Amino acid sequence: MPGGDRTGPLGMGPMTGRGAGYCAGYSVPGYTNPVPGFGFGGGGGGWGRGRGGGGRGRRNWFYATGLTGWQRAAQFTPPPFVPATPAAAPQQEIQWLQTQVAQTEAALADLKGRLETLQKGPVEQAPQ
Repeated sequence: MPGGDRTGPLGMGPMTGRGAGYCAGYSVPGYTNPVPGFGFGGGGGGWGRGRGGGGRGRRNWFYATGLTGWQRAAQFTPPPFVPATPAAAPQQEIQWLQTQVAQTEAALADLKGRLETLQKGPVEQAPQ
C-alpha cells in the first residue's frame, strides 16, 4: 500500500493490490512483508526477482542490443536543465517584430511573383 494510508494502489481502495499491507492484517507496510511469489525467496513473478534467468526476456538483451545494462541505462538520461529565457525589453521586441514583418513581406512578394509567372502560361524548358 503506497504510503500506508489505506488507499490501495492507484487509490482504488483496500485489498485491491497483492494483499500484503495493513489492510490484510499485517503490522507493517506491504513492501516489508515476505509474500510468496513477490521476492523474498518466492518465484519472483518473472520480473527480475527470485531465482531464474534474471526475469522476463532479459537474458538476451546483450546479444540483441550489443550493450550492457549500464550502457542501456545511460541512453535514457534526462535532458539537461535549461533555464527559462527572460522576457525581452519592449524595444527589443519591437525590433524583432519589425524584422519578422519584413521577412514575411519579402516571402509574400516572392510567392506573388511566382504565381504571376505561372498564370502567364507554360514555361518552356531548355533542351537537355
